[in-house]
Amino acid sequence: TLIQNAIDDLAFAMMKKYNQSEGLIMNTFQMYRKDSLAFLKKQHQLALEGGYKLGAKIVRGAYMEKERARAIELGYESPIQNSKSDTDTDYNEAVRYAIEHISDMKVMIGSHNEHSNLTGTSAMQQAGLAHNHRDIWFSQLYGMCDQISFNLSAQGYNVAKYVPYGPVASVTPYLIRRADENSSVAGQAIKELGLLNREISRRRALRN
Repeated sequence: TLIQNAIDDLAFAMMKKYNQSEGLIMNTFQMYRKDSLAFLKKQHQLALEGGYKLGAKIVRGAYMEKERARAIELGYESPIQNSKSDTDTDYNEAVRYAIEHISDMKVMIGSHNEHSNLTGTSAMQQAGLAHNHRDIWFSQLYGMCDQISFNLSAQGYNVAKYVPYGPVASVTPYLIRRADENSSVAGQAIKELGLLNREISRRRALRN
């Protein structure tokens, strides 16, 4: 929240300029914030009024501890959801909302959570949308949750693997937060390791 308003202002100004016919510019909506679902809906309405396409990358978020510590230090109410369940509820609702309004939006579902990816594919199926709809993308971090990425891709969905870059001092803490988040999703990291070991064994058997 410390710098997000400036990022939002820049992103939406660029959307007004460049998103007249397609969602070239996207902004990130972090659903661990209490206000993000309402903010997404508000920006959608502003995009409709402004005659441009809203580009929305929907994520859970990565700065929870920092946000809460700053709120305590400065004495204001924490902007962070009261529980992970609240975050999950808003996240999945945001995915459904974006797909329901995909005619005037472009969405990237950035998640390592299997249920949230299934929420996206189910919403697409209910809306009768093609798997490779040009305005709906799924995204996972490069090196994480390949079983989600590859299976979505194999079914014809648009998938992006994203790579964070920058100074080591900035990127390393980000990757540590992502790894910590990944390990907290119902044993996701252990499950992923098991799948990798199984695939290695399968390839060895084929080679022999």
